[in-house]
Amino acid sequence: MRSLRRPPRVMSTKRGSGLRSEFGRTLDDTKRGFPFPAGLGQRLICLLSFAAAWMPFAHAEENLVAAPPELNHCAVCHGVELRGNPLVDAPNLSVLPPWYAQRQLESYQDGWRAPAGSPDLAGREMQPMAAALDADGIRAATAYVASVPKYAPPPSVQGDAARGEGLYRTCIACHGERGQGNESLSSPPLAGQSDWYLVRQLENYRSGARGGVPGDLWGIQMRASTAVLQSDADVRDVVAYINSMSATP
Repeated sequence: MRSLRRPPRVMSTKRGSGLRSEFGRTLDDTKRGFPFPAGLGQRLICLLSFAAAWMPFAHAEENLVAAPPELNHCAVCHGVELRGNPLVDAPNLSVLPPWYAQRQLESYQDGWRAPAGSPDLAGREMQPMAAALDADGIRAATAYVASVPKYAPPPSVQGDAARGEGLYRTCIACHGERGQGNESLSSPPLAGQSDWYLVRQLENYRSGARGGVPGDLWGIQMRASTAVLQSDADVRDVVAYINSMSATP
């Protein structure tokens, strides 16, 4: 069984100046109400245009873990060995345990993350990527996540780590003293994650863009936990403290 559903076949069309897909729309139709998030069509075109040139060099460094051919598109956004790429809003996946990667892919498929109309535009870009995976595809994706070495990107968020340590006390019960995560509580590791991504997700929880869908019990719980973060400065400070933790428990 193939691990990926067959992607839409794109072919030329005489009507309009864009490309027509099996959905019967041209890329120009994104300007006329095609239900992509704002800017998604342009970003997809950009990604596809440089993907062919970028991929041959993705594994130029020795001993890098190569993506399975059917998951090359994951590396296009999330980078070599899934280390993340802030230019396309793709977080570091190398620190995620397989069980959490699987759960999030399933959450996208279930509509718990970035449902239609969500202001989480980056999440809405990820949603169709997850929707294209069948059970075998999810297993292959989580195995790929498990195969790459853990990587901690350099910090980019500035904040008061000493103050953030106090704010982090609310997080310890689920995420651990060193941000190592806890599978029994469905809590992912935080140490070593892209700090800009942590800021964005905390903001999403605070605003209700994440954790507001009925049935998403873990998201709802996390949204309630972020009530202690009452300002943007609080978010930056707690993330600055997380940056001080080791990426390897």
